[in-house]
Amino acid sequence: MKRKPLGWPDYMEAKPSKGGARYYWNAPSWARKRGCPIKSEALGTEYGAAKARCDTFLNPLFDSWRTGGASDAIVQKRAAVGSFDWVIATYKATGKYTKRPARTRASYDRALASVADYRLTDGRRFGSLSVKSVTPSVVERLYEKLKVDSSGKPRHRSALLSVSVCKLAWSAANRAHETVVASANPFVGLEIEYDPKKNRAATQQQLQIFVAAADADGSGSLGTAAMIAYYWLPREEDIFQRFAWTDYRPAEFPNHVLVWHHKNRKSKKVPVPLFDGEDGASLWPEMVARLDAVAKTGTLVVMRDSPDPRKKIHLPWTTGGQNPMRYVQGEVRRICRAAGLPDTITFTSFRHGGHTDGADAGLTDAQMRALGGHKTTAALLRYAKETDKQQQVGARKRLEARTKKGNLSE
Repeated sequence: MKRKPLGWPDYMEAKPSKGGARYYWNAPSWARKRGCPIKSEALGTEYGAAKARCDTFLNPLFDSWRTGGASDAIVQKRAAVGSFDWVIATYKATGKYTKRPARTRASYDRALASVADYRLTDGRRFGSLSVKSVTPSVVERLYEKLKVDSSGKPRHRSALLSVSVCKLAWSAANRAHETVVASANPFVGLEIEYDPKKNRAATQQQLQIFVAAADADGSGSLGTAAMIAYYWLPREEDIFQRFAWTDYRPAEFPNHVLVWHHKNRKSKKVPVPLFDGEDGASLWPEMVARLDAVAKTGTLVVMRDSPDPRKKIHLPWTTGGQNPMRYVQGEVRRICRAAGLPDTITFTSFRHGGHTDGADAGLTDAQMRALGGHKTTAALLRYAKETDKQQQVGARKRLEARTKKGNLSE
């Protein structure tokens, strides 16, 4: 990168890759020679998230080491021990924070800053308060302030995130310093006034309409991506950024597809059989036919449909920009509208639709977890929407059970 934009963080570097620029933080050579304990870190492909990580954690941590000591946790000395700022610093030094994706860390940073930088009536920052002063009643009053912006408009979702992340920070600080931070978490038990909007689950008919519209538009790759989300249930990041041709019928599993579930499985892929083990019937005939017919234009299965005018090659959909998935979502919205699908249908709807289709088919929780890569049954409740068909199947099973017992249902 020849010219760095204004505000470029110290010690952050950009390196070109097939998927666009990737960002890294590296301590200067003189610091490494002196035994700087702060390790180099890959920051991902999103400039905004990489900058936030450098500005709010890595560079302050490096400056603390450079000016005052040689400890990884020296950043905590920048805040008074026992203050809420110190609680936040303690949390950010733990794996509970550092191991989260860059985009998540950036979101958490904003949420924590909205609390720490909140000005009390006497002018003090909330972050300067002693943990002994952060009581449930204080948190309740803070939440009442956070859930309304400066213009008076409600901001329930961001207030909820702020409180939720503060809850994590408090728990992490308690585990690290139980003699300073009380085990009674003041951010727990708060009455929240936010009812999140549920993603609409797309039906199989809506999936077919979208795929046909995407093919007619010349954006067949987005139709393929929607089918992958519906049938195999990976998240959109896994489809557009990770699912490669080497995952489809690989040499070690020629009759399987390796489905990414990065968030739940920590980079592990789940082998999903493509054919029945007894009669050899295709279990996913729509997907197998689709992928066998797709041209391999790159390493990833889902690539842009037209070559880049300048590079003359097909690029991933997530190439470039601070939020590359936003471009994908915009294209999906455009195709949905052209196809006459409701505005409530988003790309996420196809994954939710696949879960709901599985529930309608009468799959058990264990079978749903195996196909969707979920660790717990509770996670299924966010995806498999309740439908009349599920109630009908349940009622039919109860009817059959009563009839077998000689009841008067017939």
